[in-house]
Amino acid sequence: MTTSLDKILEKATREVPLHRGEIMYLLKIKDEEEQEKLFEVARKLRNRYFENKIFLYGFIYFSTWCRNDCAFCYYRRSNRFCIRYRKTDNQILEASTYLAESGVHLLDLTMGEDPFYFSSGDGFEPLLNLVEKVKSKTHLPIMISWGVTPDEVIKDLGQVGVDWFACYQETHNRRLFERLRVHQDYHRRLEVKQRAFNAGMLIEEGILSGVGESLEDIVNAMETMKRMNLHQVRVMNFVPQKGTPMAKFPVPHPSREEIIIAVLRVLFSNRIIPASLDVNGIDGLKGKLKAGANVITSLIPPSSGLRGVAQSELGISKGQRTIKTITPILNELELKKASLEDYTNWMNKEKQNFLRNVSSVGDWSIESGYSWWETARG
Repeated sequence: MTTSLDKILEKATREVPLHRGEIMYLLKIKDEEEQEKLFEVARKLRNRYFENKIFLYGFIYFSTWCRNDCAFCYYRRSNRFCIRYRKTDNQILEASTYLAESGVHLLDLTMGEDPFYFSSGDGFEPLLNLVEKVKSKTHLPIMISWGVTPDEVIKDLGQVGVDWFACYQETHNRRLFERLRVHQDYHRRLEVKQRAFNAGMLIEEGILSGVGESLEDIVNAMETMKRMNLHQVRVMNFVPQKGTPMAKFPVPHPSREEIIIAVLRVLFSNRIIPASLDVNGIDGLKGKLKAGANVITSLIPPSSGLRGVAQSELGISKGQRTIKTITPILNELELKKASLEDYTNWMNKEKQNFLRNVSSVGDWSIESGYSWWETARG
């Protein structure tokens, strides 16, 4: 069925759910004027819930060691070209303090599935202690992204002050997942998000664009994420990495990421949607904000020795991932840095909604969100 763009966008503005064909129509837009119409609606929806306020996330990638061999990742176990490090507690606290004093709203503590923690006798106890130290020192919300964290550790995360849990599938096409996340369990990666959700943490999920997925795969991923009742959803364009099987993959055009961000805003109008400095750096920020993103992620202290993920060094040493650098772009777009109170109020409201939902319907179920997808994929 042929549907005009104006009709779809009018429907989106009223926040009437779109069907698959309409979502696909938006993802296929190539004309720049039509893209701008989509972006305008995305911004209108963002402003409806968040006004012109933008949240800011500090990023601390504290260990680049990983036991996994993901085909797309620079830090995959078998890559001999990447730089490995494991930061000390003091180094992490120093970076956390710098970011807190600079004015970020959240600290994202991220690592690969470091064998030191996943296999050592002390296990995750040092990391739990670290989170407590960071929380006590900065008093900021904490997000962690530690991969498929053991169930017994998930139970402790909320107790030490973790507010957010991120663990990306990257795709919900099972065959593509197996090619990207080599020898990993699709279901187990879903289950760890369920455990974190039921432990009271807010959940971020994301997809990777430009890794061989079809537009139908993107629609399927969006519909899956919609059923998960997520709090933050993201897309990042793939960046080919030296020393990986995907090193010669073509680089997706920045507009692909921007269009997906805009469609995510249409589908998740009151959710947090990141604009990551880890892809195209400061040069790509404006387009993502114009597409409806409302949080800037991957702010990294310039002299910390910390790395990014998709772009391990881009703009860090030059201080291009700081609040000072992004402020002129916010001003140009008539956006402004939210207050910490704005962010914590939004976050606490979401946590209260979680408690009400759990008390009324019980724990969130993997099956309720994914059984339809199982049927569709066979």
